[in-house]
Amino acid sequence: MNLEESLARIRTGPQGPRIAAVFDFGAVVDGFARLPLYRRLFRHGPDAAATLLGGIHNGLTDGEYSRFLQQASLALAGQRAADLDQLGAKLFKSTVYGHLYPEAWQLIRTHTAAGHTVVLVSSLTRFQVAPAAAELGIPHVLCTPMSAVDGVLTGHAEGKTLWRNGKADAVRAFAAEHRLDLAQSYAYTDNVADLPLLSLAGHPTAVNPERKLTVAAAERGWPALTFRPRQSPRPADYARTLAAFVALLGGAFAGVLSKSYTRQRRKMADALMDYGTGATLKVLGVRLRVTSGGEYAHEPRPAVFLFNHQSQFDVIIVPKVLDGGVTGLGKKELTKNPIFGPLMRFVGVTFIDRSNATETRAALEPVVRTLREGLSIAIAPEGTRSYTPEVGPFKKGAFHIARQAGVPVIPVVIRNAGEISWRNSMIARRGTVDVALLPPIDVGAWHPAELDAEVAAVRRLYLDTLLNWPDADAKRNETTR
Repeated sequence: MNLEESLARIRTGPQGPRIAAVFDFGAVVDGFARLPLYRRLFRHGPDAAATLLGGIHNGLTDGEYSRFLQQASLALAGQRAADLDQLGAKLFKSTVYGHLYPEAWQLIRTHTAAGHTVVLVSSLTRFQVAPAAAELGIPHVLCTPMSAVDGVLTGHAEGKTLWRNGKADAVRAFAAEHRLDLAQSYAYTDNVADLPLLSLAGHPTAVNPERKLTVAAAERGWPALTFRPRQSPRPADYARTLAAFVALLGGAFAGVLSKSYTRQRRKMADALMDYGTGATLKVLGVRLRVTSGGEYAHEPRPAVFLFNHQSQFDVIIVPKVLDGGVTGLGKKELTKNPIFGPLMRFVGVTFIDRSNATETRAALEPVVRTLREGLSIAIAPEGTRSYTPEVGPFKKGAFHIARQAGVPVIPVVIRNAGEISWRNSMIARRGTVDVALLPPIDVGAWHPAELDAEVAAVRRLYLDTLLNWPDADAKRNETTR
């Protein structure tokens, strides 16, 4: 079974909250590589961060889980639970987020859309699991509780660990409490130790199964899914990215030079973006594929183009897709970027200080004037890059700008950018980024009292597109940039 078949099975299957979708943590996060033996032998003392990250492996064995508990008893004893919650959130935002499977996000969102009760379960601690659940919008988390006295951990598990039958027992108890129908429910895991969990569900699925789980699933007729591994950048990626930055600067200079005879800044800026972004993507080995709505990149103009924001390379992707006649908004911090800062200033990007609402409103007045003069604007309405493919809440500024200027907004939905380059990384990998442009939206008739609901409806268009990507006629309609 492939991912599309799994998603179709969810959409056409039983709906409602009595159906559970139970995800083991290993089916959601690609675990970290195991430390070599010599590093484990000579590691100096217990360290909470290293212990929490070190426990996140694919296909944990009995021995590895036992060692994790031993290390946790040393590293976490005497630590305040509140401090460990903060540490877990910090580790997620610095490291773990990059290991989330995009395919798991699709499954989770599809189960949510079906009204299912989604549960994230793990033999690990809440300090490792809860931050991912929060970012993925999973409301129910079952994990091994750690004993604490007055908010300070003792270092020992409280009661039964959620390992093997313990995990299945916890899910069974949760199902009884919430009156769930496990016979029609779904379970996903990557570990043969979770056979008891898979056996509970009417629709069990092995995810990236190791050898023993592959055999067990085949014997029982259970489907298996293969997710793409979430690997850290390799030396070749670093080298290619460095070369791409050189190509960006060279392409930008060549673009400006090619139109310098016109002495028109706008033409030079468009050539800068065209040459610079094209050279960058070529050197990186990144292909842009516009699968639908390519005509909206050029008509109507001017417009406010809204794009979902996952990667620092979105500032390369969006100008290439829109092909000139566009500038943008950027956070003030980007002025400090030695590469993107000067280039963005040259093409007329307006930088705003998000910490100062008064300055932000004042800075947006020239943007409205720019639109009225015929130049389009590209804006990320989330205001910041997301840690998952999830589209964050939209700020209303872009919609106010479009209303004041009397122009439509055009959604630009980007898929895979976070796989090419992780949220906090300046390193990119080879691959394909898919883009879909949706029909223009006239915001002029929106009633101010209904603005929140209208903005939320636009955000839902992005989620719907990401979950139901317009691939049916992609080969016929796609445009490669």
